[in-house]
Amino acid sequence: MSDAPKTSGMTRLRNYFLTGFVVCAPLAITAYIAWSFIGWVDSWVKPYIPARYSPDSYLPFPVPGFGLIVALILITLIGFLTANIVGRAIVNFGERLLGRMPLVRGIYGSLKQIFETVLSNKGDMFRQVGLVEYPRKGVWSLVFVASEKETEINQKLDQAGDPLIAVFMPCTPNPTTGFLMYVPKSDIVLLDMTIEDGAKLIVSAGLVSPEVKQMVVVNGEPIDGVLANPSVAALAQPARRSRTASSRPNK
Repeated sequence: MSDAPKTSGMTRLRNYFLTGFVVCAPLAITAYIAWSFIGWVDSWVKPYIPARYSPDSYLPFPVPGFGLIVALILITLIGFLTANIVGRAIVNFGERLLGRMPLVRGIYGSLKQIFETVLSNKGDMFRQVGLVEYPRKGVWSLVFVASEKETEINQKLDQAGDPLIAVFMPCTPNPTTGFLMYVPKSDIVLLDMTIEDGAKLIVSAGLVSPEVKQMVVVNGEPIDGVLANPSVAALAQPARRSRTASSRPNK
């Protein structure tokens, strides 16, 4: 009799702790990542700011985020100047200089193409989430499906009516690393989840899964949502037929 209240009290305390942990942990991790990013940008930018323009020279404490603000202003200013004819000519001249350097031109060209693809709205990024059998038959791995493009790989390996599609299989819990594979289109099971939901599923190692809409098939046609079972009276009652004007009795 005396152990029951103690067990109930400890259970409530544990539930309170877990609830507080669920609320505080994401906030703390987000704040830590944001603070680390601000400190990293400040450590790169602040040393190049003249002392007379830096608020750290006038205040008894450092101002976090000032270097980030300066970096955003400079990047915006560079983008504005690049949009002009003179700025575009300077950028082209700099790219020609980098193009003459054997090692640097490959790194710069690859990074520029990646950033242009990610930041553009041309639809060249991953378009869908899918499943492929990997690393063996019966075991399925989540992949991001890229858009279908005609490449040298397709010209040499494509089967008739079943082209190869580039898919990226990310690793858990870091989706920025993974494997690039070319898989026949018939071997890919496409999913309805978004790219963001797929990334959450990978980062959380399967703990955070997106909501699934139940598909109900009626007369061979799929219907979204959940349908309740019809009552016995509804099943026993025959369906009413609408009477047209021609079927009505003449008075």
